[in-house]
Amino acid sequence: IRLFRRSVLKQAKLRELVAFIGRSDGKRCLDIGGDSGIISLLLRRQGGTWWSADLDETSVQSIRDLVGGCVTRMDGRSSPFKTAAFDLVVIVDFLEHITTDREFLLDMQRILRPGGHLIIHVPYARPRAFVNRIRKAIGLTDERHGHVRPGYTLEGLRHVLPADFVIEHARTYSRACSELIETTLSYAYDRIHRPDSRLPGAPSKGPIVTADDAATHPRRFALLGLAYPFLWTVAQLDRLLLL
Repeated sequence: IRLFRRSVLKQAKLRELVAFIGRSDGKRCLDIGGDSGIISLLLRRQGGTWWSADLDETSVQSIRDLVGGCVTRMDGRSSPFKTAAFDLVVIVDFLEHITTDREFLLDMQRILRPGGHLIIHVPYARPRAFVNRIRKAIGLTDERHGHVRPGYTLEGLRHVLPADFVIEHARTYSRACSELIETTLSYAYDRIHRPDSRLPGAPSKGPIVTADDAATHPRRFALLGLAYPFLWTVAQLDRLLLL
C-alpha cells in the first residue's frame, strides 16, 4: 500500500481499470495478477463479490495477506472455476508471463457468463521505444521480470482473443516521464534487493515487492516517501508531451 501511494504509474493503472469497470455492485468478479495484492484490494471497493488469482505461490500469498480469502493459484493454462461463474474478469499484467496466452483466454471465455466483460491490462509492445532501450541496457530485461514476451499491440491481442470476444474499448496511458521515473525506482530496488528470478523456487513473475520488504527496509521506503513530491512533479511533464 505504501509503495502504491508513491508510484505514479500504479496509481494511473488503477484509475484506468476503474474507468473501464465502473461500479461492480451485484456482480461476481475475478481479478488475475493483481499487482501483489494492492490492485485486488482496491478493486473490491467498486462493489460486488470478488475472487483473486495469480501465477505463483509468492504472488498468491502476497494477495492473500491483503485481501484475506478467495485467492487461488492458476497454472497459466486454465482456472479452477465453474463455467459461466463470473460477470467480470480483470487480467492485470499476467498474459505477458505465460506462453499459453491463447489457451488461457479460451478458459476465460468459459468462466465468463454470456454478455460478461473481460478487461485486460498488459504492457504495450514498443521494443524500439527510448525507455525500453534504457531498461534493457541497465538489466531490467523482460526475462528478469518473468516476461516471456515484451507485451502486446492491439492487433496482437486481437490475434490471441477467442473469436467470440469483441473489443469495445482500448487505450494506452503511460508516457515517457512517468516511465523514466518508474524505471529509475525499479533499478534502485533491483540494486538494493536484487533477488535472482532465475534461481529455483524464485517467483515466476519476477521480483515481487511485499509487505515484508517495507518492514525490512523502512529507511528506504521513507526516502521514497520524501522523494515522491518531486517524482510526481516530473511525471506531470507528460501532459506537455500531449499538447
